[in-house]
Amino acid sequence: MNGNGADGAAESQQRVTIGVQYVKDLSFESPNAPMSFNELDTRPEIGIDLNVEARPLQDNHFEVVLHMTARARRGENVLFLVELSYGAVASVPPMPDEVRTRVVGAEVPKLLFPFARGIVANAVRDGGFPPFLIDPIDFDALFERAAAAQGTERQREAGEQSAHGEESGN
Repeated sequence: MNGNGADGAAESQQRVTIGVQYVKDLSFESPNAPMSFNELDTRPEIGIDLNVEARPLQDNHFEVVLHMTARARRGENVLFLVELSYGAVASVPPMPDEVRTRVVGAEVPKLLFPFARGIVANAVRDGGFPPFLIDPIDFDALFERAAAAQGTERQREAGEQSAHGEESGN
């Protein structure tokens, strides 16, 4: 940035803004309570699943939803299960499709994650369990894996279509 006002105005026009954030769905289960509190000194197995869903709304607005599932179990006994869908409406300025896809799929989830993490932590604590904080997530890596998987799927589908085309040509 060179310090003149033109760069600052252009920068402010290129910002992603979050208009509203909301809990779309939240579920907490402790199916074995109160027995599950008997062995809190023994470390449980913990699993986290995370998915990002994004869809266009209108006029450069997108709904981005983090779907998080956190579960703790000891052997076959489920201690708790938390499912959260945490969404936001993000305004994304005009930009090339590939850049916008990355912004919506990785940058916006980075902004939402601390809030979703806090909701899960509070639900677990309010359920009677010790504090549970999800480690930071590398949304760039998640985005890259999802893009690679999608590319592989497209290649597979293209291969099936060419195989069907060859078969029908005989």
